[in-house]
Amino acid sequence: MTTSPGLIPGYYPPSRENYETLLFLWTLYPLLSSLQWLTPWYPMGKTSITSRLNLPGRIGWMTMEAPGFLTLLYTMRTLSPSSGLPWQNQVLAGLFVIHYCYRAILFPLIQPSMSPLHIGVWLAALTFQVCNGLCIGSWLAAYGPISTEDWDTSKVGTGQFAVGIAVFYVGLAANYFHDDELREIRRREMARQERVAKEQGGMGKGGKKTIEKHYEIPTAGLFKYMLYPHYFVEWVEWFGFWMAAGWGCAPARCFFVNEVTAMLPRAVRGKRWYVERFGEEKVGRKWAVIPGVI
Repeated sequence: MTTSPGLIPGYYPPSRENYETLLFLWTLYPLLSSLQWLTPWYPMGKTSITSRLNLPGRIGWMTMEAPGFLTLLYTMRTLSPSSGLPWQNQVLAGLFVIHYCYRAILFPLIQPSMSPLHIGVWLAALTFQVCNGLCIGSWLAAYGPISTEDWDTSKVGTGQFAVGIAVFYVGLAANYFHDDELREIRRREMARQERVAKEQGGMGKGGKKTIEKHYEIPTAGLFKYMLYPHYFVEWVEWFGFWMAAGWGCAPARCFFVNEVTAMLPRAVRGKRWYVERFGEEKVGRKWAVIPGVI
């Protein structure tokens, strides 16, 4: 078996043989994520629990999400040929990094508040990110098309590549829009609670104002039709990425499929949470995450 340079030779980043083994295991991820249908346990966000094993929301989020794009960058830097990579590989890597610069760094920094997350969720997400970064990074750097000739002989034309990038950016913009709608709800409520506390002189422990959690049903954009459009449009992003990389790109396909299978149970369970909290009448006929399907 050949090895590759890196922090863990042959594994981080992986040799060709280990890459193929990892990719095969990555295709089996939906079997693991499907276990979420069997248990309501997901101690993060709305369903956070009090536990000694909780991590602060912002720190936990950043440290579990950032390793994905950092792994991809490290893998590409380590495995890329000295002659350089085609522009297509660089563009695809750029899309991945752009998404996770928002998701892993900007997102937690601009959130008005973040609930703690259990270390079990943190470990699962960290593992997901590292595996995904290794698979996509290795494909982009060494085990996919790594020359102009490779792209010329692939089935990915310029038109498909351009459309895929356009779909990705539509999803990215929509992702930010719907995330910001959720942030705006929190911002309005925090401002209201702070105003009331100031008027009444209400203080919490240590002289700090007490800010209570607040939830309501969003209505802007695709929230008119579904409760988790921020999940749906993120899937749109990665569908566009897969399209641009080519339908035969197994790592991109796995990423898209694995995201859907990981997030779908949470959205369905989240709709039940909304119904229990606000009632069927207020939730109305909104879908959980896929209009006309679920």
